[in-house]
Amino acid sequence: MQSCLFCSSSIKKGHLSICRDCLDGLSYQGPDVCRQCGLTAYQSKICGNCLRSTPAFDRTLALFQYQYPVSSLLQRYKYGNQLDIATVLGKLLSKHLSSSPLPDVLIPMPLHPHRLQERGFNQAVEIARVVSHEIEIPLDVHACKRVKFSAPQVTLPLKQRVRNMRNAFSCERSLENLRVALLDDVMTTGASLNALATAVKKAGAMHVECWVVARTHPGINHV
Repeated sequence: MQSCLFCSSSIKKGHLSICRDCLDGLSYQGPDVCRQCGLTAYQSKICGNCLRSTPAFDRTLALFQYQYPVSSLLQRYKYGNQLDIATVLGKLLSKHLSSSPLPDVLIPMPLHPHRLQERGFNQAVEIARVVSHEIEIPLDVHACKRVKFSAPQVTLPLKQRVRNMRNAFSCERSLENLRVALLDDVMTTGASLNALATAVKKAGAMHVECWVVARTHPGINHV
């Protein structure tokens, strides 16, 4: 037997480490969101912000809203070195993506070498490995690099986040005419993913999607 990651109830081995009751009670991303950025858009497919200032990425697919208890689980994974959580998150995200036309390549959000050394692992890469295996999409962990080191984005206001991300990434291979999916654990303002999508488009990508486990929404308590 194994224990549920949320309530610690017993689950048969071989199943996802989340019981059915907890899984059903999580805050999934709803249908009334902007196709491009994943924020609430209600009756419109594209929100006003994306119409006014179009991001470099063409679509966002998020599994959850970033709020408790998903936020707690992601923090345990990212800062508590509970790497087994990557398997659970990757499998759940893969099921969410199963009906979507698949891109040509999956690129996880790169970490700067200094940040990678501090953390010991890249949380996006570990989830991306699972997704790549589950839905059989090629994974490229070397296509792009983070070349600019800065303070963690979560500590900064929006304008500073955008400034930090200018020219933060470089692409090491041609992505000419490819459909690319970028994967990250959480999408907050979208500044990091937008900067990475910009670099990917400069490398020739024709279509860029953002695949994230959770999307923050203004006004929703994350704790």
